[in-house]
Amino acid sequence: MRLLEPVTLAGRTAPSRVIFGPHETNLGVPGPDGRALSAAHVAYYARRAVGGCGIVVTETASVHDSDWPYERAPLAALCGRGWADTAAAVHEQGALAIASLGHGGLQGSSAYHQRALWAPSRFPDPATREVPMVMEQLDIDTLVAGFAASAALAVQAGMDGIELEAGQASLLRQFLSGLTNTRADGYGTDRARLVREVVAAVRAVAGPGIAVGLRLSCDELAPWAGITPESSEALGKVLAGGVDYIVAVRAGPFDAGGSRPDSQVDEGFALPLAYRLRDVLPASTLVAAQGSIVDPTMAEAALGRVDLVEMTRAQIADPDLVAKLADPSRGRPRPCTRCNQTCRVRDARNPIVSCIGEPRSGHELTDPDPAGQAAPVRELLVVGAGPAGLEAARVAAARGHRVRVIEQSDTAGGAVTAAARGARRDPLALLTGWLVEECDRLGVTREHGRLATAADLDAAFDAGTQVVVATGSVAAVPPWRPTCTLPVLTARQLLEGAELPAGIVVIDDPIGGPVGISVAENLAAAGIEAHLVSQDVTVGTQLARTGDLAAASGRLARAGVTLHKRSRLLDASSGGVVIEDRYTGATTNVPAALVVDAGPALPHASLADGREVAVAGDAVAPRTIAEAVLEGRRAALAVER
Repeated sequence: MRLLEPVTLAGRTAPSRVIFGPHETNLGVPGPDGRALSAAHVAYYARRAVGGCGIVVTETASVHDSDWPYERAPLAALCGRGWADTAAAVHEQGALAIASLGHGGLQGSSAYHQRALWAPSRFPDPATREVPMVMEQLDIDTLVAGFAASAALAVQAGMDGIELEAGQASLLRQFLSGLTNTRADGYGTDRARLVREVVAAVRAVAGPGIAVGLRLSCDELAPWAGITPESSEALGKVLAGGVDYIVAVRAGPFDAGGSRPDSQVDEGFALPLAYRLRDVLPASTLVAAQGSIVDPTMAEAALGRVDLVEMTRAQIADPDLVAKLADPSRGRPRPCTRCNQTCRVRDARNPIVSCIGEPRSGHELTDPDPAGQAAPVRELLVVGAGPAGLEAARVAAARGHRVRVIEQSDTAGGAVTAAARGARRDPLALLTGWLVEECDRLGVTREHGRLATAADLDAAFDAGTQVVVATGSVAAVPPWRPTCTLPVLTARQLLEGAELPAGIVVIDDPIGGPVGISVAENLAAAGIEAHLVSQDVTVGTQLARTGDLAAASGRLARAGVTLHKRSRLLDASSGGVVIEDRYTGATTNVPAALVVDAGPALPHASLADGREVAVAGDAVAPRTIAEAVLEGRRAALAVER
């Protein structure tokens, strides 16, 4: 495979053509040192190098203290020690370590340093609406000097290269774009001038043998004034002479999640941009493809037209991605579902980067490594073959335990099987499919179509077998249900293909997550009139965490779904549904043939009641796949205690 081939960059050789790209992690230590690269950063990057990654690019560090885009955003002046430790750890595995440098400009935040944001022109950020200050020549000179000083520090720390951030949320992109740069001076008439000056300054301090890369936005999705695929070719030609490689990315200020969207956007969406650059740039400037490339087959095919492939989320999902491709006996790499549920961390909670399928990602220093041989070997019974039960079985079997799974359904996957039938959410099934495949490969015995009973648990206890109960959840009873005379389906039942009566369908969604949205989209796609009831002022509020909120609102509007915001379902009888505005008390009557309950569930854990067994996933409390997998893994590791 070309993915596994070494590649030379500025005279230094990477063991593979796979890049682990820069992304936010929140791995900084809270407090005064929160803007430094921490020991957790080092362990996180080193783990990808162990897994065969060729080039590791660290989280983008701000080159000047005028930029503080999120609380634990690295500041280059504080990153020397972290870069040095990262370089040493990555070099030990033969990989290259590159420092990403940037400045958020008007897409930053004034919440932390309480100063005006820097920008080429007075263009308010579309997300925050904050109006920035216009940079004067002294500010520009300070910025260029900041890039140079930061690059010098990274080189001194032993990094193999510098990657300059001119992608989606960057001041350099803002200078390149007609959307955000309306200056009348030389930085406006020649919008590439600042980037050329930064490249020259960094190149001067980096010296020979140090790679200089550029992460370049090649399409801002705003053709009236922004960077377009056509104009990016000219930009690439202008800037290629000063850099060793360019990463082609997509999106600008109007699409907050555009550079790393969820599964609603196709895999490899930015590949055409990389291909265009490769076609016009000299061979001496390598081109890297980026943009939801999580499938090794797609990555391998792309290397027929580009030089490097960035597979960041794929390596969060499986740090051993490259090593498994090199040695198929280790099994297939764990798939990335592109859900953004735990790997997208830019929100007010400051979550640590992780993965719903690989909970140790981001927690390498605190979570035990599940790999290894158990001692002594034990018998384990797992009740339930959803993500919690499958992960418990997989980890226990991988450690040498003898594992049996009982599942009442004819198929494995649990609630994920239904969730994956939502609009463009089918990648979720890739994870449970992989778990089943791994369980089978590791010799787990699976019994389907059989309801586990108390007698099964008693027999297990008598035989000295340990038990994990992962029986999932059952539907709760919403307040309107006792008096409801209309047909009712749960969201899961509808997604699993239950027969629908003719007429309007009303969806009660008190959660505001992806389930209610998926049901509405599925119904609209089938030509059914759908009404979605939400207690919030914005439908699907929880999708803000995955970057899909704005896009979902647009999809619902285009599909013709009727939205009842800040409302609750008050009554559902044979005459239809009564919906009440939570603020005014005004009621609306909607004639309906069916009500869909997309509300919360309750644990189904009756087998565990009064018994000393491990309980995992929704059987503890109905939450997400992430908690199910994490608790399934912990239950498997606890078998040895």
